[in-house]
Amino acid sequence: METANDGPASGGRPPLTDGEKKARHERDSLKLSRAYIVHQIEASTNERYTASLRQALSEIDAKLLELGNSR
Repeated sequence: METANDGPASGGRPPLTDGEKKARHERDSLKLSRAYIVHQIEASTNERYTASLRQALSEIDAKLLELGNSR
């Protein structure tokens, strides 16, 4: 009987390198931060705070774009 630990990673894909794991973790973290900021923007009633959140959102989007292009 085979177990999940037999042989290479499922799907025939090679295991991720440390760099790929780090990039995936950073991308996932940025996506979570982005979702939180979008929620805060939707709930915000303060224009200054909203402007600050929009700036943070644009910086996160730029980082996500950079990570997406670095593959």
